[in-house]
Amino acid sequence: MIELSFPGARVAFSTRTGGVSEGPYESLNLGILTEDSPECVGENRRRLAERTGLASERVAMGWQVHGADVREWALPPLEGGFAVPGAELERVDGHTTTRPELGMLVLAADCLPVALVGEGRVAMLHCGWRGLAAGIVERGLSLFDGPPRAAIGPGIGPCCYRVGEEVLRVFSDLDGVASGRMLDLKAVARGKLEAAGARAVEDVELCTSCRPDLFFSHRRDSGVTGRQGGLAWLTA
Repeated sequence: MIELSFPGARVAFSTRTGGVSEGPYESLNLGILTEDSPECVGENRRRLAERTGLASERVAMGWQVHGADVREWALPPLEGGFAVPGAELERVDGHTTTRPELGMLVLAADCLPVALVGEGRVAMLHCGWRGLAAGIVERGLSLFDGPPRAAIGPGIGPCCYRVGEEVLRVFSDLDGVASGRMLDLKAVARGKLEAAGARAVEDVELCTSCRPDLFFSHRRDSGVTGRQGGLAWLTA
């Protein structure tokens, strides 16, 4: 697990190590929308929560649809969510809260988990190219009273992310984010974060596709793979 500390908050990006799943989902797969067993996913989620010091019942997540909506959480999720794999989830790609010890989680397997941390508020965003194009970064930043700090988690790098012309056109207004048909999704996220007012942007600088020992990768593994997570929460 990769952990970052901020004043009054913590951010964690899980790896694929330390769980109980087998085969292409080895070992800390957090995603239930796979062929992995719900029992293994549940145990993996319990282990991740234990490592962070959060209760599983106090971790909020959604059914990700590559959109730009951000859900505000004032209370822990009811009737499942992270704690009960397979529970009904709201279709949303971002989460935010002002409540301490309430975890905001997204899942990823090449898309970027992006954390925002400000005075008394955190957010966690699921940022694939569609979400970035739809404005999820701008939407997340608009919820903060002042410029927050940002952390970009593990995601597919420009070394491995070949896209079509239709995707490149979406980001043609941003300089230095593509070389030929290789798109730098992290540069896209950083550019949008900085343009929208993020105070500082930290990047863990790890490519999910390049590190099969550490991360699941949808593109590398042709879709048969698990999911890692990005988690942010206020500590006080």
